[in-house]
Amino acid sequence: MELFYSTDIANGLCTLTEEESRHCSKVLRHQAGDMINVIDGSGSLYSCRIIECGKKVVCTIEDVQERFGAHNYHLTMAVCPTKNIDRYEWFLEKATEMGVDIVVPVIGEHSERRIIKPERLEKILVSAAKQSLKGAVPQLKDAVTVKEFLKGSAQGVKLIAYCGEQEKVTLAAAVAQAKEMAAEHSLPAITILIGPEGDFSPAEVEAAIAAGYRPLTLGDSRLRTETAAVAAVAGVYFMI
Repeated sequence: MELFYSTDIANGLCTLTEEESRHCSKVLRHQAGDMINVIDGSGSLYSCRIIECGKKVVCTIEDVQERFGAHNYHLTMAVCPTKNIDRYEWFLEKATEMGVDIVVPVIGEHSERRIIKPERLEKILVSAAKQSLKGAVPQLKDAVTVKEFLKGSAQGVKLIAYCGEQEKVTLAAAVAQAKEMAAEHSLPAITILIGPEGDFSPAEVEAAIAAGYRPLTLGDSRLRTETAAVAAVAGVYFMI
């Protein structure tokens, strides 16, 4: 299934961006009268018929499918950007393929990378959503420090993965708790904090625990930041 992406949807019409239009008309050689599938990034899939196929492709909407490719949980991943940004981009791609709702780049006291380019990361999220047949594109929040993130409101079960020796909860136990906490008509919600290559500082761990975050174990192996993040997303994906 070919998927296109557009947020320009109104009054029964859908208009693709110039980049998406070029791919539709020049690369895939669609013409007026053809049917295409478009996601809006918020969870809906639109079956559309092309009526204009020039610099911008314009379509009429003939059918809508809500919650296309949706997962049955709400997951927020607050992950420190890696020194090698390619590794962070890999995490974003794989997390989107499995199922994540919100990604927050958090900057820790030990973080080596403190600046990211959201435009490129957002393109990766859209591409991964299209590739994995999902109507929703994960929200990429502005980068904040760990302590700033902890001041905000996090949904459901709150977890922090780090290398300390404290007693920790398994992801399986945390997922079970999230299911128990979910109301009858709401989804299990989980927020997971993953630190930088140098791990969270003791002060950051203390602040997280004071804010209601539970120490999380992802097994006995010492994992890279992006590996730990993908392992956490995969665990939630398979357990809920």
